[in-house]
Amino acid sequence: MKKRLLELIICPQCLPQEYALTADIDQEHDGDIETGTLQCPHCAARFPISEGIALLDPYSTAGQHQTNKYETDEVVSSYLWSQYGELFDDENVSQAYSTWAGLIRPQGGIALDAGGAVGRFTFEMSSRCDFAIGIDTSQAFIRAARGLMRQRSLAVALKDEGLLHNEVTIHLPDTWHSDKVEFVVANALALPFRKKSITSFSSLNLVDKVPSPLQHLREMNRVTRDTHAQFLLSDPFSWSTEAAPVSEWLGGTAEGKYAGKGLANVAALLADSRGDLAPAWRVEAPGSVWWKIRTHSNHFELIRSCYVHASR
Repeated sequence: MKKRLLELIICPQCLPQEYALTADIDQEHDGDIETGTLQCPHCAARFPISEGIALLDPYSTAGQHQTNKYETDEVVSSYLWSQYGELFDDENVSQAYSTWAGLIRPQGGIALDAGGAVGRFTFEMSSRCDFAIGIDTSQAFIRAARGLMRQRSLAVALKDEGLLHNEVTIHLPDTWHSDKVEFVVANALALPFRKKSITSFSSLNLVDKVPSPLQHLREMNRVTRDTHAQFLLSDPFSWSTEAAPVSEWLGGTAEGKYAGKGLANVAALLADSRGDLAPAWRVEAPGSVWWKIRTHSNHFELIRSCYVHASR
């Protein structure tokens, strides 16, 4: 973890109170903390840094990463293809990430990509802001993203058929800056960052995957500035009780506070000057992109992700 994050991170376990974490550094190299511990002076919670990765998810449990599908090599490979396939000219890949990146206006300050998986959008933001942070609850995703940050290239074994694989290599373009990005394991429902510290916030294909979508948006609003800020949310709104109870959904029901479509409800929440996400956001016209996930050479999943971009 880059040491510059120390001035930004707080204890996610003590929210909504904000307590800066103190660092006990065992090993560092060129401004990067390789191993150590981050500790809260208030609750005494300890968050390890291992192999450069800060583990700041207050909801994680011992051994959880061993049973999570997002920690497997096969799923990591699938997401690397989905996010970086454009870089090795795969004819089957979608242009979703390029489209999303084009919606973000260049702006000074810090960008945060929540649920960023293997890091593509965080790298995109490095050319549009002063510094960009990507978070995810998957240690394997963050490890892959940091590997790309450090090495600038990564060999990926893509499943072909059965036990057969094809190897491709991701090479990052020069316009994506390793010195302007960092990736940490953290939770979108308890962001370990100071309030009003973020100027650009993105949430791509995440809001229907968290246990409390509204809490995710509240956390976005807490860390994002009241002025000179922008927010991009894109999602297929595939509501499921496996992710959240129906009472937590922000759409997809015929009755209740959030009856109707998820995208319209999110836009209304953003525009409400007296609601959970005040001060109000100026919401631009919505849109959608087609996003793909690859399982193997003959199996792809095509997903329509609907987006809204807002600023204030």
